[in-house]
Amino acid sequence: MSYPAGYRIERERPRRRSSGEAARLKAIHAAIELFAVGGYGGTSIADVAAKTGLSQSGLLHHFPSKTALLTAVLEHRSKEDTDFLFGGEQAPLGWEAFDALVSLVARNSTRPDWVGLFVRLSAEATEPGHPAHQWLLDHYSSLRQWLSEALEQGKIRGEVKQDAPVTFLVNNTIAVLDGIQLQWLCAPGSFSMVAQFRNFIQSIKTTWS
Repeated sequence: MSYPAGYRIERERPRRRSSGEAARLKAIHAAIELFAVGGYGGTSIADVAAKTGLSQSGLLHHFPSKTALLTAVLEHRSKEDTDFLFGGEQAPLGWEAFDALVSLVARNSTRPDWVGLFVRLSAEATEPGHPAHQWLLDHYSSLRQWLSEALEQGKIRGEVKQDAPVTFLVNNTIAVLDGIQLQWLCAPGSFSMVAQFRNFIQSIKTTWS
């Protein structure tokens, strides 16, 4: 997820989708499913074309390279999460920001492909030469910035203790968020990642409110 300066999300006005846009979106969703299983390195343009029902040349008409397709997938994912978290309005701050993450985890629990996409691509993208490397850096930078500002605003409002260790809480929250999703992806149905993450958030709110 990527958040613009000021965390203000401008929504586009709804418009009728052309056949070309529909084909493009179908290819993005096909790529999400394939990247979630095989990662970027294990998925070919031919794989995505076959799943989409297009010829390779037809797919390349919309996405001139696999890197361009990956970029479209990541932009689509970021927009989906941003719209869900912010709803086109100001980002939630204070403890509301952490509650919003619980809601996001609940949503992700119904979308294993999206969880798989993040887990596999983020693992690959730790390599500096990976085409998603900058996206991964931006993702964590934006998330840390938002949650840090949320806690600082919570201190101003009197919701959060003045001595709350902002960097520690933010980094631990992100670590638990990503770690729970990874464990859940390895063994779907073995535990509720929503309940686990909600309990973690409640524990830090109880300690630092």
